Amino acid sequence: MAGLDGILSGVVTWIETNLLVDTVRITLPPTDDPVLNRSTGQLEYPEGETLYEGLGAVQGGIAQSEVSSIPTANQPWAQETHSRYRLMTPLDAPIPPKDAIVTVVQVHNPARADLIGRSWLCQDPGIAATTEVVRITALDQNQTAGSRLQT
Repeated sequence: MAGLDGILSGVVTWIETNLLVDTVRITLPPTDDPVLNRSTGQLEYPEGETLYEGLGAVQGGIAQSEVSSIPTANQPWAQETHSRYRLMTPLDAPIPPKDAIVTVVQVHNPARADLIGRSWLCQDPGIAATTEVVRITALDQNQTAGSRLQT
């Protein structure tokens, strides 16, 4: 498979140069209780441990079928939608665990600055394969209050 490895290494280089051009942060969910900020009256959650901050890309689904709504256990209605996104990181980045939080912290294109501070939850650990060129992790957009970083 030496020939395939050579081809894949060229693809890895191309992807890291042309696709993974933004900066993403992957953190564990906070384990401490929120603290009341007396000046704003809002609960503030402490930050979780940072697992990775570096090159990456977040891509959304391209079809309406990429958004689904399913009921949770013991409830006959759907509480919120599940928006399918993908996180792409270099192969040497750590594999994000389920429920890790992904945040865009810097974008290469100023027209995409509205993505800074948005967050997503890892639906499963990062996908692994025998012929990887980029690490892909399934994401769901974080829809809870306070899911956007204060900038």
